[in-house]
Order: sequence, then structure tokens, then C-alpha cells
Amino acid sequence: MAKVELTPLRPWDDFFPGSDRFAKPDVRDLPKWNNRVVNNLLYYQTNYLAMAVMVFLIVGFLNPMEMFMGMAVVSLVFLGSVWAGENKAMIKDFKRQNPTLFVMAVMLASYFLMSLFDGVMVFIFGITFPLLLIFAHASFRLRNMKNKLENKMEGAGLKKSPIGILLDALGQQEESLQKIQEFLEGKLKEG
Repeated sequence: MAKVELTPLRPWDDFFPGSDRFAKPDVRDLPKWNNRVVNNLLYYQTNYLAMAVMVFLIVGFLNPMEMFMGMAVVSLVFLGSVWAGENKAMIKDFKRQNPTLFVMAVMLASYFLMSLFDGVMVFIFGITFPLLLIFAHASFRLRNMKNKLENKMEGAGLKKSPIGILLDALGQQEESLQKIQEFLEGKLKEG
């Protein structure tokens, strides 16, 4: 098994090139859109982490106690959802059949719990705003050849990254691994 390694920080002109490398995703083709988002999350994860940390620090500096409370609640809800998704058959099936709804349910549960602690605005700006920026970039950024190659290595298990582990926990990479396995089996049958 490959050891976990952080991907390199991508140069600014690769992360945010001219408008010719951005395009509106085809919302009618959800698997293709999901594939673009997952692959960009894997490729630009260090850039996304840096961007999220900057926003997180700014909001945390302005509201430290509320930010800590929000971070604790989201972490507990996420860990609880991963545990339930692995140990409860009904939730595991739901997660596999509806991965986007599962992630949205986790976020809504976090939001609900934060509203009980009067930390909604800090939660929205400190945690959700960076996620929204990341999702927007991952949705609109077209992939390049280097991006595709890096993602194939991650999917084949030759590399393992923190976002790859997170996506596995959320059930987002199982489909990619199945596609790679089917491709390899098809090549073996041909040869």
C-alpha cells in the first residue's frame, strides 16, 4: 500500500489560468461533472487547503470561540457519519447509492447543530465559504493532461493523498476504481 503524501502546491498560473481553462459544467451529465470535481479535488488539494486555511484563519481571528465550536461540531458529525456509513448497513447502502445526498445530509446536520450553539455565521463563513470556493473551482476548472495522469496514479493505488482518503471515506472513488479495473480486465482479455 502506498504511503500518504501531500501533493505539491500547483503554480498560480496552473491553478487559476486564463478563462480558456474554465468552462461551465454540464449539469445534465452528473457523472461527468462529479468526475471533474473529484479529479480536480485530488489534483489541486494542496492549493485548496492553502485557500481554506487562509479564509479559516481570517474568520477564526475575528471570532475564535465560535470558530472552535464550529470546528468541533463539524468534526464530530463527520466522524459520526463515516462510522455510521461503515458500520450500519442501511446508511452504507444509502451512501453508496446517493453520495451527494449523503454529503449534503452531513453538512445539514452540522448546520443544524451549529444553529443550536449560535455559531451559524461563523460556520457559514469559516467552513462553508472555503468549501463553496473549492467546489466552484473544482466544477469549472477543466482538467489538463498532468491532472489526468496524477489522478490515474491515485486511483490505481500508486499514490495516496489526504483528499483521496477523504473521498474514499465518502464513497466517491469506488466508481473510479471499478472503471480502472474494468479497463485493465478488458486490456488483459484483448492481449
